[in-house]
Amino acid sequence: MQCAGRVLATEVVSSVDVPPLDNSQMDGYAVRTLDVPGVPTTLRISQRIAAGQLGVVLEPGTAARIFTGAPIPAGADAVIMQEKCDATTEHVTLNVRPSRGDAIRSAGIDIARGQNVLQPGIRLKPQHCALAASIGAARLTVYRKLRVAIFFTGDELVMPGEPLAPGRIYNSNRFLLRGLLESLGCEVHDLGIIPDDLRKTRDALVSASSHADLIISSGGVSVGEEDHVKPAVQAEGTLDLWQIAMKPGKPLAFGHVRNVPFIGLPGNPVSSFVTFVLFARPFVLAQQGRIEPLRSLALRADFDWSESSRRREFMRARVNANSGLDVFPNQNSSVLNSVAWADGLIDNPSEHMIRRGDIVRFLPFSELLS
Repeated sequence: MQCAGRVLATEVVSSVDVPPLDNSQMDGYAVRTLDVPGVPTTLRISQRIAAGQLGVVLEPGTAARIFTGAPIPAGADAVIMQEKCDATTEHVTLNVRPSRGDAIRSAGIDIARGQNVLQPGIRLKPQHCALAASIGAARLTVYRKLRVAIFFTGDELVMPGEPLAPGRIYNSNRFLLRGLLESLGCEVHDLGIIPDDLRKTRDALVSASSHADLIISSGGVSVGEEDHVKPAVQAEGTLDLWQIAMKPGKPLAFGHVRNVPFIGLPGNPVSSFVTFVLFARPFVLAQQGRIEPLRSLALRADFDWSESSRRREFMRARVNANSGLDVFPNQNSSVLNSVAWADGLIDNPSEHMIRRGDIVRFLPFSELLS
């Protein structure tokens, strides 16, 4: 099955018990507890059962040599591990008295016939695929990969490896967004860097809408004269949201281009990252059939922060050796190093100062990046 990383579309119900039969959980001897009234007891070995073989009904007063995973023969009700026995070719001496059910894995102890094994909406991990294989499911129905078209606006952008002329910057957001989307199982269509030109921005949007399920842009959604994404979206579709009271990431946009959803992320790399994980990621998950709650942690702040903002602020921070939080000292939206250093975001309400020892809401990247 080539399902790992894909999103399950339909429930998976087992048509079998796992394991299908009572079986031995160790190498040893299957016996009837009635035949072992005390110890030591010596019994004749009447049969040998390996994994994958079926034994016959266990004769009273005998033992069956049995191996891990082998089906328990009818009549036997316990297994004694071989280390507790002394055996010859034909007889075994049992040195412990067993209780009914000892060392026996019952049929269906893992999965029962008719049990719902996997729920739709989960992103399949290798262990999910293994679970499906254990009940004999040869095929799983999954959602088609979401096709996401991305482009980046700005005459100042150049690609790594190209000469960096004065006034230019390397396009880090291209690697950021591609990596984030691919980690979510998306099929990414990269339209590259679009010049700061209204006509070319409109053309990029139209081209993206012809083959994508979702369009994401980076940059050009602010209010400058060279920010053309907003008017381009309005010309080719509708803009339903523009600007949000958060820091970083105020110039976030959402709308539709010819009925294809559009998300406009800010150009500053930290703003682009934060708005993606908080807004674009949940939208992408929902489009793939994944509905997952965002889990947060209540952790202690091991710092003072007096720079309260009128906007809700998402601060780059990481857990220290004392299980508290340290904050990156420079929270400017252009400092990409803060994202690489951090392992999560502090969700700080507007107009709120943090004092050392306060309990804050922490969103770990482990919850935000897959």
